Amino acid sequence: MTARFIGSEIYRGSSYGGSHPLRIPRVSTVMDLARALGWLPPDRYLTSPRAKPTALAAWHDPAYLTALQQAERQGGVDPASTARFGLGTAANPVYPEVFRRPATAAGGSLLAAHLLRDGGIVHNPGGGTHHGMPDRANGFCYLNDPALAILAFRRQGLSRIAYVDIDAHHCDGVEHGFADDPDILLVSVHEERRWPFTGALEDRGAGNVWNMPVPRGLNDTEMASIAQALILPRVQAFRPEALIVQCGADALLEDPLSRLALSNRAHLDLLRDLMPLAPRLLVLGGGGYNPWSVGRLWTAVWGLLSGADLPNRLPARAQAVLGALDWQKAGRRQMPQPYLTRTLLDEPRPGPVRDEVTARLDILAARAAVWV
Repeated sequence: MTARFIGSEIYRGSSYGGSHPLRIPRVSTVMDLARALGWLPPDRYLTSPRAKPTALAAWHDPAYLTALQQAERQGGVDPASTARFGLGTAANPVYPEVFRRPATAAGGSLLAAHLLRDGGIVHNPGGGTHHGMPDRANGFCYLNDPALAILAFRRQGLSRIAYVDIDAHHCDGVEHGFADDPDILLVSVHEERRWPFTGALEDRGAGNVWNMPVPRGLNDTEMASIAQALILPRVQAFRPEALIVQCGADALLEDPLSRLALSNRAHLDLLRDLMPLAPRLLVLGGGGYNPWSVGRLWTAVWGLLSGADLPNRLPARAQAVLGALDWQKAGRRQMPQPYLTRTLLDEPRPGPVRDEVTARLDILAARAAVWV
């Protein structure tokens, strides 16, 4: 199946602000790196449309959407809007494209669902904003494009939709919407005791929810064990008509906002195993706050989805894309390790499978044995 890539130039010139973790370039780096590798011909690239408020209202409160548009027009919000809608906080600041940028990400996921009507593969790295709540901004997420994509698939008449999330942070917004729906499979692997402090192992809703909180230092071997014991069996048993994978890059070793230790190969191995399990596959971005590790992972994801040969050593033109990134932290330019600018694939990061990981998988396996 021909894979499609959805992007937009809005990500190139847009930032949450100079001190915010999302001040870094991400989707634009993926676009530039993929083009430098010859992986993004015009017939595979689509410019994301901006979702209209009427489309966003399938999930979001119209009053919140009005407040978000007004915040962009006025360049700020009053205290009442901050209290009610979560806008204008340190996590969810008002910046010049505060409506247009998330509406573009949401438009990309809605377009993806349309493109996948008859099957196929779509990568929308600007999507994956899984914390957004119906009536407020939450966790850097103003809109919830995964939820909107699920609803779009539903409108097409699909009855079984699977959502797999391997971001370092739990998908609280998506779970909020679908935890009680047995026709939506939700599987989340996320770091324990990390914001938003949801997604406990015991949580199941009234539907089909499988949470796997993991300890700090999660390694590739442990992630492979989780894939084989939890993710792949649950998806296979569910037989989804559509599969959405949120591929957050903040689970990688280099990320500053988590304490997990995966290589990008762990994400690719899981995705490779998931690809045959549904006729419709939408792969989203998500978290990720180191510009080099994000750009390399999501570009490698696109390479895998599009059938490209993934090199380890990057050609000079691709190295130049990564070498030109400028990441300032606390007023100081961060200098990347050489592998972050010269290679696409990390070296594997194996390790022991710790007892707490095994014990949690055993609990979930016992629950699966009696699942009806």
